Amino acid sequence: MSLKESHFILIALVIAALIFLAYKLNQDNPDKIAQETEKTQTTTKAALTVDLVRPARNTMTNTVAANGSILPWQEAIVGSEVNGLMLNKVLVNVGDNVKQGQLLAQFSASTIDADIAQAQASLAEAKASALEAADNAARARSIKDTGALSTQAIEQYMMQETTTKARVAAAAATLQSQQIKLKQTKVIAPDSGIISARAATVGAVVSPGQELFKLIRQGRLEWRAELTSSDIGQIKNGMQANINLPDGSAITGKVRTASPMVDMQTRNAIVFVDIASNQAKAGMFARGTFDIGTKDVLTLPSTAIVMKDGFAYVMQVAADGRVKQQKIQTGERAGANVEVIGADLNSEFVASGGAFLADGDMVSIAGKTMPAAKPIKQVN
Repeated sequence: MSLKESHFILIALVIAALIFLAYKLNQDNPDKIAQETEKTQTTTKAALTVDLVRPARNTMTNTVAANGSILPWQEAIVGSEVNGLMLNKVLVNVGDNVKQGQLLAQFSASTIDADIAQAQASLAEAKASALEAADNAARARSIKDTGALSTQAIEQYMMQETTTKARVAAAAATLQSQQIKLKQTKVIAPDSGIISARAATVGAVVSPGQELFKLIRQGRLEWRAELTSSDIGQIKNGMQANINLPDGSAITGKVRTASPMVDMQTRNAIVFVDIASNQAKAGMFARGTFDIGTKDVLTLPSTAIVMKDGFAYVMQVAADGRVKQQKIQTGERAGANVEVIGADLNSEFVASGGAFLADGDMVSIAGKTMPAAKPIKQVN
């Protein structure tokens, strides 16, 4: 054996002896490794100092959400009834509140005034002729038995009396027709409400039936909410609806009725909700909910919920202070509280700041677990 080989063997024996010695030392001190491990864990730096919160059992209002448009309850079209007359007065504009029977516009009545005068003259003439014919017929009857007039002459006087009476009736009907036309030169509001559109223009010559104004009857608006066929059965007449307008304001309404039919294309049905608010305007698109009862749920503050990639998570904290990311589902929201589905009632979660933590991070606890959120008052 060469000198070099002897050195290699000696070195190998020394290494083996050191390994054996280290093994024996560890066997003699079994708590040492655990202590070192614990020391390493305890010296791991906490990622964040947090408060904890537990889910709370609360009563929340059960709702059904819907979208829809705000439209007039009924819209009356006010049109022209006369032909070929010039519009010389327009007394209202869009947005004006009007009363039933109020004058909205007026046509020039000069030609009709002339026609009325002519009809009155024709009626007077017919009445005079009828009076003369009646006198002649009366005299003819008085001498009928004397033989002074022939039977043919007497019948002619009686026929003339009948004819003139008919002419009086015709003249009276013509006069009445002209008086109706005169009345129609005044455009009158058929109901109280708000002028929503105006096509009337001073100086225009319009034809019968042409639209002059649109009127929101009684100023009443309604929200026409679209609900799916699965939700429509939960809606009852008289239910309250909470409506959110585009400007962020909120109003309430009451269900008047639901459509008896579901649209064949969209499979949605319309619910008609009466609203009484000056904030809403016809034509607005609005979102809202219907209160259909109450339910018992678990809730957490909204600050405890972390949204990632379209999903909701909470950061559960174990006894050793390590964070575990837990996926949940969210439901109804009431103020700062959110319904959570899938969270354990007895678990503790990071109250806020969870977005800065990752699964497996260590946290330090600022204090005691925060009390559960206060119960939510039931909404009737």
